[in-house]
Formats: sequence, C-alpha cells, structure tokens
Amino acid sequence: MNTIRILVIAAYAVFAQPAQPPAFQVASIKRNTDTAFRGMGVRALPGGRLVTQNAPVMMLIQNAYTVQAYQVVGGAAWINSEGYDIEAKPEGSVDRKQMWLMLQTLLADRFKLVLHHDTRELPIYALTVTKGGLKQLPPKDGGCAPLSSDAPAPPPPAPGQPGACGHVAVMGSPSGLRMEGSKVPMAEFIRTLAMIMGRPVLDKTEFTREFEVRLDFAPDETTMGLPGSGGPAVPGGPQLPTDSDRPSISAALQEQLGLKLVATKGPVEVLVIDHVERPAAN
Repeated sequence: MNTIRILVIAAYAVFAQPAQPPAFQVASIKRNTDTAFRGMGVRALPGGRLVTQNAPVMMLIQNAYTVQAYQVVGGAAWINSEGYDIEAKPEGSVDRKQMWLMLQTLLADRFKLVLHHDTRELPIYALTVTKGGLKQLPPKDGGCAPLSSDAPAPPPPAPGQPGACGHVAVMGSPSGLRMEGSKVPMAEFIRTLAMIMGRPVLDKTEFTREFEVRLDFAPDETTMGLPGSGGPAVPGGPQLPTDSDRPSISAALQEQLGLKLVATKGPVEVLVIDHVERPAAN
C-alpha cells in the first residue's frame, strides 16, 4: 500500500510541474554598432528561424508581444538606440506564433526582460470624417494581389507591382512618404496610422466599406512611430525632408482623404518594463 501511495505521489509531482516556455534550440546575439541603419528589421523565416539586423530591443518586444511602440512603457534609453543582430533556430519546425513565444523566452533569458500589464491614461487620436465626407478613390483593375488571412504582413511592393489586397504599404522617397493600399478595410488603415503616429487611433468614422488609400505626406514631429522607434530624433529613424512640398500627415489626411485626426486622451493597455539588461556576450 505504501509503495502504491509513493508511486502515485511521485507521478503527481511529475505531471504537476509547470510547462517550460518554448525556446529556441540555439541563439546568437551580437551588438551592431552601425548607427546609420538602426532598426533594419526582424525577419521570421520558414520553419520558425528568426533573423534580426541591427534591431533595437524595443522592436524585439513589439514583435514578440504583437504590440506597437506606444504600448510599451519604461525601460532605459538604450532599448531604442542600440541595435542587435540575432540568429535563432528552433528544434524542428514551428509556426510564427510559436516563434514569437520563443522570442519572448529569449528576451527573458538573455536580456533579463521582466514585464507586467497595466492600463494607463495616455494621449491618443480620434479619426473622424470631415464635413465634406470621405474622399474615395476609384478602385484600380488588378490593383492588388490576394493575400491569405493568416499570411504575415507583406513587404512594400516592387515598383510597378500591385500590393496585397487589404494591406497598407508605407513607402519612402526623397520628398516624403506614401501610404498606399487597395480594398483596404478601415481597421487596417487605423492600424497602420497608429503605427505611424506612435499613438492609439480610435475609429470614429463609422465607415464600414473597403476603400483605396493614396496618401502622400512628409514626416514630422507627430509621426513618432516611424522606423527608429521614436521618430526622426532617434538615430536610424527617418530624417525630416528640408525641401519637401508634401503636407504634414494631418493636413494630408484632410486634403487627400477627407479624414481628420483629433488629439485626446484615453485608456490604453500597455506593457510596463520592470527590468531589462544588455545581453552577455555569446
């Protein structure tokens, strides 16, 4: 009887142990000191391989937890200004969802990242329609390519090639930036706009149909969510054009799309950084 009881307790102890978080089998992390090309990107490769080039920790957190920069609070200045090259591989093949969970584990193990969830009253924007109404562009025949609903966000299309249906691409030029997309739902437009502005954007348009997006503007101090995780002031971020004839994004929205951004405040769900460290050398 005692033997049976001991075996039962031992079995319970084994099964009661908390599951280990998913982790990469191998991961290399190296500091990249090239400040001219900060934030070159995070690439999720087939099978769950992760490759980053000069990516700040803020960008890694955004990808790992699927949040925007404005949803991450706290942390030292270096999480925006220092970039890292990472190559990580799982054991076997995993999907993108598992890979992002593995990135969370990597951040906790190598960067000693500790986070907690909170709700803060923060500056936000409300997007409304001007008195003249939404200015809709006519859809272009063959103006976009179908995209699977579970596919990752595609890169900007090559010159002369159609973009993905329902997706907004942000493309740069010497004179400014362009947001462009075909058959775009308002929710996707709002998501891209919030990324660019570096603040949450509430949809107050009551517009439910898909529409064409062509928006030309020059980056300025309000476009704080552009690459560089902090706007033009951050090394590697977009530079303000000195000779651009394009309007600010707020003016462009009104003139070109009949939409208006209204600054306000509201509750925002955020991740608060309790602790983070530079990683030890490999």
